[in-house]
Amino acid sequence: MEAERAAERERARIARDMHDILAHTVSLMVVQAEAGPVVVRSHPARAEAAFDAIASAGRDAMVQLRRLLGVLKDDEVPPRAPQPTIGDLPALAGQVGGTGLDVAFVESGEPRPLAPDSAVAAYRITQEALTNIVKHSGADSADIRLTWEDDTLMIDITDNGAGGGRALPSGGNGLIGIRERAVACGGDATAGPRQDGPGFVVSVRLPLAAS
Repeated sequence: MEAERAAERERARIARDMHDILAHTVSLMVVQAEAGPVVVRSHPARAEAAFDAIASAGRDAMVQLRRLLGVLKDDEVPPRAPQPTIGDLPALAGQVGGTGLDVAFVESGEPRPLAPDSAVAAYRITQEALTNIVKHSGADSADIRLTWEDDTLMIDITDNGAGGGRALPSGGNGLIGIRERAVACGGDATAGPRQDGPGFVVSVRLPLAAS
């Protein structure tokens, strides 16, 4: 029974990761597909970059989905598939930057160990926040800021868009998912309009691994 429950929990996690991968990738591909024809004559290089980004995002999604689907074939409790973690955030910023959104990545403080689940959550939370920006904000720039404190990692994702998103705790499904991931790791999340100008901010606190 315990093995069956463990398998069910793992499959639920995999289903959620598959949702994250598809939602993020499709959003990026749609933005690029819409931009490509607009600039194909006036800026051929930008059009070429847009279509390259579509292909790259699609290939990356296929690799991740094959890993997860391979795990689901097992009847036993599946091992965890390799997951992107906090160290992959600069690459994520570059990937999203291919949509035309200018994404800056800033890190301050001394990096410290995170629990494996928290390291994955940091990536997925940031990915979800960026997907929301691409889909809903109308922003042209966003910042990912990691601040390492004594016993906490703070992640702030800000944009300069319309700032009309719904704040936590009500929020949309994406924001609720962000909060749930943070809480599952012993942290918390807030989201709402920026106070220092136009745009939206998602702030997440994750505890560092016990030394």
